[in-house]
Amino acid sequence: MKRVASYISLGFVAGIGCVSCVSQPQENEWIALFDGESLDGWVPKFAGYPLGTNYKNTFRVEDGYLATNYDQYDAFNFEFGHLYYEQPFSHYRLRATYRFQEQQLPGYRNAWKNNGFMILAQPPESMGLEQRFPASIEVQLLGANEDTESRPTANICTPNSHVVIDGELITKHCIKSTSQTYRGDQWVDVEIEVRGDEVIKHWINGELVMEYSAPQLDEKSQELAPYYGGSAMRSGYIAIQAENSYVQFKSIELKVIQ
Repeated sequence: MKRVASYISLGFVAGIGCVSCVSQPQENEWIALFDGESLDGWVPKFAGYPLGTNYKNTFRVEDGYLATNYDQYDAFNFEFGHLYYEQPFSHYRLRATYRFQEQQLPGYRNAWKNNGFMILAQPPESMGLEQRFPASIEVQLLGANEDTESRPTANICTPNSHVVIDGELITKHCIKSTSQTYRGDQWVDVEIEVRGDEVIKHWINGELVMEYSAPQLDEKSQELAPYYGGSAMRSGYIAIQAENSYVQFKSIELKVIQ
């Protein structure tokens, strides 16, 4: 808990909000970040809109699921969105159950059946008005339809950041995991283990599919270092992405670990 508390103090000093007012979960206790009824504890940030604006009701609760739904859009004009949880964490396990529904909007193939958790993200208040993605590590969630398409999930993408894999600094934006391809609207379990900047692991349906270390700000993003206490991304926020795909989350839970 000391690692979490130290980041909260840094965030408060930096003027990113009274995150120290939020009660902390106990170690080794799973807590529900999504209550199944509301978006309480979460705040949206969409490119082009002020923090707190839930553009076209994209993030919503439907049938007990937290969803990114695009039924109020005529077209997608790169209004990338992120739903931030209200406090940062450094050492934790995050688990969720999700599924993709049929794509609602045409175009922008890169985001087709594409969602993700942004971990170790910069504070929501620090994002620029037009900024599309926070500095973070993205645990990219992908779906597929075609029987012949290979499309693993729980990949890693690195907006404004780098990581180390097998001792090598990775500057490529996205790296595929070793997961299977999951098609249609089947439910998938994802679990993420974060131990500060020491090691991060991704599991899909109980299988380890990705491991890396040393998450760090890239060379162009050093102005964000004060929010992290340096270039190493040891603590940060969790956010759910909205990138033009209709996805539902059945549950989202977190456990603080040593």
